[in-house]
Amino acid sequence: MNSLKSTKQIILSHTLTYFNFLNLALAGLVILSGQYKNMLFMGVVIANSLIGIVQELRVKKVIDRLSVITATKAHRRTGNGLEEIPVEEIRVGDELYFASGDQITADCSVLSSDGLEINESMLTGESVPVVKKPGDTLLSGTFVTAGSGYATARQTGSDNYASKLVEKARTKRRATSEMQNTINRIIRLVSYAILPIGIALFCIQYYHSGSTLSAALVGTVAGVLGMIPEGLVLLTSVSFILGVGRLARKKALVQEMESIEALARVNVLCLDKTGTITTGNLTVEEVLPLTPYADESVENLLGALVYAFDETNATSQALRRYFAPNPSYGILEKIPFSSARKFMGVSMEDAGCFVLGAPDFLSHDLTLLRKTEDYGAKGYRVLLLASCDELASNAQNLTGVKPYALLLLSDEIKSDAKDTFAFFESQGVAVKILSGDNAATASTIGQRAGIQGAEHYVDATTLPDDYHELVSVVPNYTVFGRVSPEKKNAIIKAFQENDNIVGMVGDGVNDVLALKDADCGIAMAKGADAARQAAHIVLMDSEFSSMKNIVKEGRTIIANIERVSALYLTKTLYSVLLCLLFTCLGRKYPFIPIQLTLIGAVAIGIPSFVLTLEQNNKVTTGSFSRHVLRISLPAAVILTASLLCVQFLSGPLGLSSAARQTCNLLLGGIVSLGVVLVVCRPLKKRHLVLFVLLCTIFVAAILIMPEFFGILPLKALFR
Repeated sequence: MNSLKSTKQIILSHTLTYFNFLNLALAGLVILSGQYKNMLFMGVVIANSLIGIVQELRVKKVIDRLSVITATKAHRRTGNGLEEIPVEEIRVGDELYFASGDQITADCSVLSSDGLEINESMLTGESVPVVKKPGDTLLSGTFVTAGSGYATARQTGSDNYASKLVEKARTKRRATSEMQNTINRIIRLVSYAILPIGIALFCIQYYHSGSTLSAALVGTVAGVLGMIPEGLVLLTSVSFILGVGRLARKKALVQEMESIEALARVNVLCLDKTGTITTGNLTVEEVLPLTPYADESVENLLGALVYAFDETNATSQALRRYFAPNPSYGILEKIPFSSARKFMGVSMEDAGCFVLGAPDFLSHDLTLLRKTEDYGAKGYRVLLLASCDELASNAQNLTGVKPYALLLLSDEIKSDAKDTFAFFESQGVAVKILSGDNAATASTIGQRAGIQGAEHYVDATTLPDDYHELVSVVPNYTVFGRVSPEKKNAIIKAFQENDNIVGMVGDGVNDVLALKDADCGIAMAKGADAARQAAHIVLMDSEFSSMKNIVKEGRTIIANIERVSALYLTKTLYSVLLCLLFTCLGRKYPFIPIQLTLIGAVAIGIPSFVLTLEQNNKVTTGSFSRHVLRISLPAAVILTASLLCVQFLSGPLGLSSAARQTCNLLLGGIVSLGVVLVVCRPLKKRHLVLFVLLCTIFVAAILIMPEFFGILPLKALFR
């Protein structure tokens, strides 16, 4: 990634390249020939290097600004109280203090607890907080949701649980680029072929065709120059670099450039529901009275009960938004909610005692419990309001419990969720939910958010352990519940085994393995450090809805590279074919370098620059090489065949060498400009304007400066 390069490394990477050295050697041969005008190609080489350096330095500035992340701190107990220290300074045996909102920074053993509750969803995917008592273990990467406590550090740094998960994930990284691999193969083949073909071409022209040393050198340089796909390498690099910059401005930090291609090709996107589909907030959907007289007083009772506490959790906030305060009841006694107790309660003057909490803790009425299970299967969180004789610290000691009303709460769906998922459906991307929560609940949330096929769900604990069986069953489901980190990773691999390009969106330590093994791992900036490190792309605004623009940008980059690559590969292919055929036939190479410079400028350089900047949301599927060769190979064959016809007909037609060169340049320009029209499809007005402009430049060049390009004036050709 370019954000890891220094300025010096960026400059060197664009100047000290194999093809730059090769171009310098070719320029040296042109100098020996004395035909200095044929060195014009070096201007293009220098310009390419400068463009690459400037663009990458500009993007580096943007990325470096986004990459600044504040270091996590810890609080260590000393003889003088608490001191704030960097996480890296924690040592085994240190006594650490954690309060609500803090992240556990090392694997610890609890010393003391004041209502300490831990959210372990970053590791397990389960969103329900866990009560911790002295002697219990705290795992790094989890968060304190309530209370506070002291704990002794047992494992730190690379030895803690979260770090071991990350270390396991480092064994594989799949952000590979089919496009880059294809281009690298082409470069490798051309690199091997250039030297022997160049030597053979020179020998044939100098010793067999009777060319002068100067003409043989220039012909050889032209043949070798045409084979070099340098522009293709630069185009790909600069397009990726500019793409990184554009994505950075859309608040997406690209940590591996090849992931842009993977993102553009993704057809399966896996995600958790929290943070992507839901806001993390709850909404009271309905209050269901269970007794004839409850309808009148339930709102008054809950208005008193809810506001008797200073709770800030999602449930309490939802109740406060729904029920108005009711100070008319005097509060005599109250018991706060805890994850262990599973209820909260108050004793009110003139009204008696009431508790609010989990139905299965407060009631043994089977009919009522079946009803609450049905609501739970529909995606609701169910609370029971009940009266009792007197308050107790646990549900088992409550007496005279009488159900009063059921409260149905639901996860709040993000306002832009439906629009986001509709976009992915329109783009042919299947969305899959991998959640640590109940599968039925996650399914209901998925359906409410508009995810196609969300009614097809499964508890991941029931999925087969055999990998081949898993591969065969995962396509049947859209929602996977109770998913462990290891199972999440296995599901990702199973989708990949079914020939899918898989993206994974996650923010927890439990997502690390899946993020690393996904073709494109996307993390939220507000998530765990380990998730950000494992991901290929980080959403700096932590908004899943921004994925729409990011996917559009990725597809624009790749689609444009794909079509413009056809322009460059056409030149490489016909140059290779011409070198081989004209060497075998003992003929002079049909072009000189200055002519290839003209063709390259009007039919490759200018159009590739313009087309790379176009917005293009085309879905990129299939093989890059197949897409490109479908255009470039026929064009290369047509031009090669046309030039061979000129060679064989020049004798019978009495064409001079200059006339033959003129025909060659005209044919090269016509075929190459034809390729520009093909890659522009579907043609729009701006494409036609571009085509007319390119034709005008080409015709003007050969009309105004025929001698400079080594051809006859056109009127002399047709005289």
